[in-house]
Amino acid sequence: MEELPEDMEALLVEYGRHLRFGRNRSAHTVRAYLGDARSLLSHLYARSADSAIRELDLLLLRSWLAQQVAAGAARTTLARRAASARTFTAWLTRTGRLSSDPGLRLVAPTAHRVLPAVLGQRQAIGVMDAAESGAAQCEPMALRDRVIVELLYATGIRVGELCGLDIDDVDRERRVVRVLGKGNKERSVPFGSPADEAVGNWLRYGRPAFATAASGRALLLGRRGRRLDQRQARTVVHEVVSALPGTPDLGPHGLRHTAATHLLEGGADLRVVQELLGHASMATTQLYTHVSIDRLKKAHDQAHPRA
Repeated sequence: MEELPEDMEALLVEYGRHLRFGRNRSAHTVRAYLGDARSLLSHLYARSADSAIRELDLLLLRSWLAQQVAAGAARTTLARRAASARTFTAWLTRTGRLSSDPGLRLVAPTAHRVLPAVLGQRQAIGVMDAAESGAAQCEPMALRDRVIVELLYATGIRVGELCGLDIDDVDRERRVVRVLGKGNKERSVPFGSPADEAVGNWLRYGRPAFATAASGRALLLGRRGRRLDQRQARTVVHEVVSALPGTPDLGPHGLRHTAATHLLEGGADLRVVQELLGHASMATTQLYTHVSIDRLKKAHDQAHPRA
């Protein structure tokens, strides 16, 4: 991507500050939105070296998306970039760079919201049993890996939330974990006795083997004693799950989906699941209902007079 003029680079710096501090976006979201804004400005600048921000209009937004289509972007990518562009043009309008917001009229293909594969209940139990067996010898790394899969499945928290946990966030007496989610919203999520046992063994026998002065109060640690990062956690989940024959290849997000699915299949209320997962919108949680359709059909057959 070609270098932009100084005024556009300065604009991106200011927009980045707005996303980080004004909108309280995650680091991942900030990178993605800034990348899209840079791409859009590059598209504007490529049209003419004399182009100014005020020339960013609906036609330019559409031609920018068309360029993505020509490059083979998927519908989900186009939908995300369109949403990102709308956020950018809304900010440009609020700050007086644009007289009207062209993003309000930008339409992009609707993303197909398809959930990834999930584990069946027997598969999930098999994965957890395998992780428990691996930790039976109290080898520190195996003890940590068991905590990762047990907590992800027990609570349905995001991998970033898991890696951000401190020791004090885990209330073992009440079996509740305090999670700082998206938008710095805090919630409490319960977990069961297997996850509690895994945490206890890790704190007693595993964590001391890795802890250094740099560890702080981080619950989960890497080999060098620093807080576990998301990439390491994803690798662990892929390896633990794939070790059980017949399971789909999935990562931490797949365990999150699995937890939500099994809660609904067990009869949990949709709003309870929404609160546990930290979803801002019920619409997001409702995506899980299709995987529990068999349970709904059975309930209908049993209860409806015209079934």
